[in-house]
Amino acid sequence: MYRSHNCGELNASNINTEVTLAGWVQKSRDKGFMNWVDLRDRYGITQLIFDESRTDKTVFELAKTLGREFVIQVKGTVIEREAKNKNIPTGEIEILVSELTILNSALTPPFTIEDETDGGEDIRMKYRYLDIRRNPVKNSLLFRHKVAMEVRKYLSDLDFCEVETPYLIKSTPEGARDFVVPSRMNEGQFYALPQSPQTFKQLLMVGGMDKYFQIVKCFRDEDLRADRQPEFTQIDCEMAFVEQEDILNVFEGLTRHLLKEIKGVEVEKFPRITYDYAMKTYGNDKPDIRFGMKFGELNEFAQHKEFPVFNSAELVVGIAVPGAGNYTRKEIDGLIDWVKRPQVGASGMVYVKCNEDGTYKSSVDKFYDNDDLTNWAKATEANPGDMIFVLSGPANKTRAQLSALRMELATRLGLRKPEEFAPLWVVDFPLLELDEESGRYHAMHHPFTSPKPEDMALLETEPGKVRANAYDMVLNGNEIGGGSIRIHDKATQQLMFKYLGFTEEEAKAQFGFLMDAFQFGAPPHGGLAFGLDRLVAILGGQETIRDFIAFPKNNSGRDVMIDAPAAIDDAQLKELHIKIDAI
Repeated sequence: MYRSHNCGELNASNINTEVTLAGWVQKSRDKGFMNWVDLRDRYGITQLIFDESRTDKTVFELAKTLGREFVIQVKGTVIEREAKNKNIPTGEIEILVSELTILNSALTPPFTIEDETDGGEDIRMKYRYLDIRRNPVKNSLLFRHKVAMEVRKYLSDLDFCEVETPYLIKSTPEGARDFVVPSRMNEGQFYALPQSPQTFKQLLMVGGMDKYFQIVKCFRDEDLRADRQPEFTQIDCEMAFVEQEDILNVFEGLTRHLLKEIKGVEVEKFPRITYDYAMKTYGNDKPDIRFGMKFGELNEFAQHKEFPVFNSAELVVGIAVPGAGNYTRKEIDGLIDWVKRPQVGASGMVYVKCNEDGTYKSSVDKFYDNDDLTNWAKATEANPGDMIFVLSGPANKTRAQLSALRMELATRLGLRKPEEFAPLWVVDFPLLELDEESGRYHAMHHPFTSPKPEDMALLETEPGKVRANAYDMVLNGNEIGGGSIRIHDKATQQLMFKYLGFTEEEAKAQFGFLMDAFQFGAPPHGGLAFGLDRLVAILGGQETIRDFIAFPKNNSGRDVMIDAPAAIDDAQLKELHIKIDAI
């Protein structure tokens, strides 16, 4: 047996016990006649002592050769520690070592294996297996495991059944680009890796598995952003014989359960807002409601006042920033520069200081009097001591710009508190969105989403106004899950494909198997998928997902540890029927 105990469990109750420990050398302190070694494993750190007067000479000399990250096994006696360390659970004891075995030596690591390391992100990703030894990463992975286990427990207690679905499937034209896998046995044909198990979970509903879930890997060959991975994990769920309200209730319950069990936080209220309200009030469909700064539309009070910038704008809109009335001109100019950055794209910004005496001072005093600015303050719910920032231009673009400013200001003001949780549902999304380049409509969620029954007639006349039976759960300004009530009859699904620009032949070739299944008694059904990576990061108080993934890719989609993706040799290409001159 390599160990009788782990390095985090021994305490004063174990004094005089003979134990065997194994782990990695965290550090050693050689005082000549005495040598202390901190031994680390996943569970904690235990101090070892090698004493010239009490330790076998051979063992004592061997201990002096130990370097950082050597893997060792020791046998010895638990004794009381003279200089106790109250910061660790094992701080009252140490091990007087009688036997020492070096299980493996180690090179000096390229960065220190400490909570606060000297290693940059690139080097730590290259040596990710070393980074996992550090408490912040190790604890993030253990935290992820705890969340996943609570999900499984909650859903299993509600009679959900976990079913695995295939990873090698058929490529479809909707959504992001697929990762494709060439078939050696079928020349010129390809599998795709699933962007989600969508059609399979619907087929499980046809098969009578009325409560399904799966914690599953999904893949999207997308242009990457700082916090997006080409492979990610979903908590994928589907239910039969349900309406939207049933699904919202179940997954509100799951979210409450996780917040209570993982964070000790009780959340009773899950507000529900429509997509239109979210866009008009916050400028995006995943609003952070931990703080205010709701949008106030100012067209009525700002236009036709001889200020040409506002008069020519489709939308004039502002937010009141609490307590920002004391911003200096330098700070205001800095924010104006911030919104002018290409990433935001505003051409400028107007500001109004709300003085404590009820008067106002603005950058457009030449055009607006105190009564005008009072109306601005009412529309934005500004109070004395606040600052109003106003943007104008095309409606959708301006809302997006102001939304970015709102989030930036909330971050600077410390309003985005990681230990505060504010979930909500966004409902009534548009079913379709128009691609201005192609002139075609695309499904806002996916082509299997059911329209609101009362909006079906609009499909023929005003398809852009049709609302979907779809919903997203938002937590702290992040979409953590989304889903819909599905289409469950062939005629409606064919109609949807028609409005998405599929010919009958294309629809049958791509999704004929699903429409065929609908003819054999498909029940009403719907579902939802949570993004596990994002959910875990938010519960862990972080904005980035990378440290909650054991072996993440970098911003270019590369695994720098194993150097993937990589070229394959000519023989493999030939086996896969891929012409080398086409590469």
